[in-house]
Amino acid sequence: MAAVVRMPSVLAGATEAAIAHWLVSPGDTVTAGTLIAEIETEKALVEYAAEEAGVVGRLVLREGDSGAIGDPIAVLVAAGETDADIDAALGGAGAAQASAASPAAADGAPASAPTGLPGPPSPSAPPAPSDSSSPPGSPDPPGAPAAPQPGGALGTNGHQVAPHAGRIFASPLVRKLAGERGIDLAGLHGSGPNGRIVRRDLERFLAAGTAAAGPALAPSTDPAAGPAPAPASTPVGGVTAGGEAEQATVRTNALYPEPADGGGTASAGGTLIPHTPMRRAIARRLTESKATVPHFYLTAEPVVDELLALRERVNAALPPGEAEPVKVSVNDFVIAAVAAAFRDVPEANVTWSDDGLIAYRSVDISIAVATEGGLVAPVLRAVEGKRLSAIARESAALARRARERRLLQHELAGGTFAVSNLGMYGTAEFSAIINPPQSGILAVGAARQQPVVVDGALAVATVMRCTLSVDHRAIDGALAARWLAAFTSRMENPLGTLV
Repeated sequence: MAAVVRMPSVLAGATEAAIAHWLVSPGDTVTAGTLIAEIETEKALVEYAAEEAGVVGRLVLREGDSGAIGDPIAVLVAAGETDADIDAALGGAGAAQASAASPAAADGAPASAPTGLPGPPSPSAPPAPSDSSSPPGSPDPPGAPAAPQPGGALGTNGHQVAPHAGRIFASPLVRKLAGERGIDLAGLHGSGPNGRIVRRDLERFLAAGTAAAGPALAPSTDPAAGPAPAPASTPVGGVTAGGEAEQATVRTNALYPEPADGGGTASAGGTLIPHTPMRRAIARRLTESKATVPHFYLTAEPVVDELLALRERVNAALPPGEAEPVKVSVNDFVIAAVAAAFRDVPEANVTWSDDGLIAYRSVDISIAVATEGGLVAPVLRAVEGKRLSAIARESAALARRARERRLLQHELAGGTFAVSNLGMYGTAEFSAIINPPQSGILAVGAARQQPVVVDGALAVATVMRCTLSVDHRAIDGALAARWLAAFTSRMENPLGTLV
């Protein structure tokens, strides 16, 4: 029986996602685990794998189109199944959506039904100004060219394309991005099924520099008011043409170009940089966390001289034959100590839910990674059973893929605890915000030499200040203090952590 592949919930709190690239085509045979698509969310570009075997019968969404979580994106068929089986699996609405995204529609053939995920209705574009010699409402003479509309986009033939008349069909993701950029979708020409505006149309619009003149203004509701004047100062949204670096910016960040020098100012002396979807997602999630999760904080200062000496010996003992040996970092020791502390105090490995506490046997740790667009926290799983060398390799690979926006779906989901390390920037101490539904996050500062008292005598030692943020709903102060004491002991006696 034909199996429907649905838009996965790749990030907590996400309601929709977009198909960035299909990695398969109709007729391809896939098995469970085969990568079939790159799915773009607010925070990452996630590679999505098939969950069962079959033959790709139909791709429901085209590249650039978005859909709500749970909507059909593709259909897998077995031997002998036909389009009728695919239509039956999709149902009425899904079949209409699939037919709109079929190859025939992609080649420009008219589709039999509107495409499947229109956003909320948008105001109609203003009518073209009538010629003084023609009465109001009279049609243009046969063969006369359409009058250019304000804000119209350029078509492939170089002529201006009149804005859409009536309802504007655009994917939800395009509507969201256009709203953030202040772009009137009436001025864009859609290349999707039935003229639907998809992500690539918005990218072309921005890459061509159309948005550099400022966002299109909404038409005035007062007929006597005349055309609305352009604002005196607007944020620059275009991308300058020029060298190779600038062209690369067009290719990779066409939707979120940075304002050029001399761009418009939001106020005297300030330049408005529009929010990216990733920045909005970070703001929403952290605001929800601080508003709904009762945080409390504990700080410890483990002495790490022995840890630093052991790290030097470990890295010096790496096999010389490896082409690119992965050096063990201080953060890898921190992750190993976190896992060991949960082994010592397993009752702290819990998260809050309305029905009760959820206890975990495995220690899955989210690692905060700073990327160009914002913070991403991929998950290192089952850390309690990993050797230090494995932690180093896997955490380095996760960080690299996070910066490249190439994380897999399962690498972003879950996690029971998080580690955020700003010590490499020289930060002495900070407090981090919990990422729900996790119950804690450890903020790691820089290792610095300072005076300490050892056996009643003053000495100099290397101290690392670590602050634990805890969800008080799930973990009380005494339990958190026991866990932090276990972590401190593991940091100060790193050899015991490794064996």
